[in-house]
Amino acid sequence: MLVAAAVCPCPPLLVPDVAAGAAPELAVARAACTDALGVLAAARPDRLVVVGPAEQSGRGPHPQGTRGSFRGFGVDLDVRLGGDGHGETGAVSERELPPSLAVAAWLLERTGWSDAPIEGLGVGEPLEPERCIQTGRNIVAPTDRVALLVMGDASACRTLKAPGYLDERAAPFDAEVARVLGAADVAGVKALDAELAYELKASGRAPWQVLAGAAEGAGLGGALLYEDAPYGVGYVVATWS
Repeated sequence: MLVAAAVCPCPPLLVPDVAAGAAPELAVARAACTDALGVLAAARPDRLVVVGPAEQSGRGPHPQGTRGSFRGFGVDLDVRLGGDGHGETGAVSERELPPSLAVAAWLLERTGWSDAPIEGLGVGEPLEPERCIQTGRNIVAPTDRVALLVMGDASACRTLKAPGYLDERAAPFDAEVARVLGAADVAGVKALDAELAYELKASGRAPWQVLAGAAEGAGLGGALLYEDAPYGVGYVVATWS
């Protein structure tokens, strides 16, 4: 069963080493993410599943200890998804974390997460809503207490200088995203328009709908901790508990 979830943005700029001189601009967002992870720890889960956008779905989970890197962003910084990467088989995954999960790994390392075993799951942006929802159901099908850390950004079209340029539909879309995530509105998250999200370059749509599938019947309440659009990209931090 799902006992708690945290929703966080996933721009590499969240990592101060990547942001460099612009690092202070996301200080409030980082603090909100720290608070959100505290809610996950307080729920005392048996397992933490980190879900984030990736180029491809269906390649299986990233086990604890999987490495990620920010070298592609010009920074000599490596991270690891919790633990030492040695499970029962002693094997370490050769697949590297996608950027969204690397940001999650950095957040977890930063807060010293040691409250439950971790695994990561990359979700391809084009994945249909119903498949996302079913993926979420599958995550919580076992009987253990599961927490989710859900990574993803809202629209990238809020200003003229945004990655996707200015789109007048972006602000209303992001407002709805903040509303449904802040209210733990499962039906509202399921109803997010996948085509519109794609057009607005919202990387979080598929992971959020995985959360909606996992949260069915859990009766969780929501809290919106942060919502803003620095650099013209919508960032939301919320908790479900």
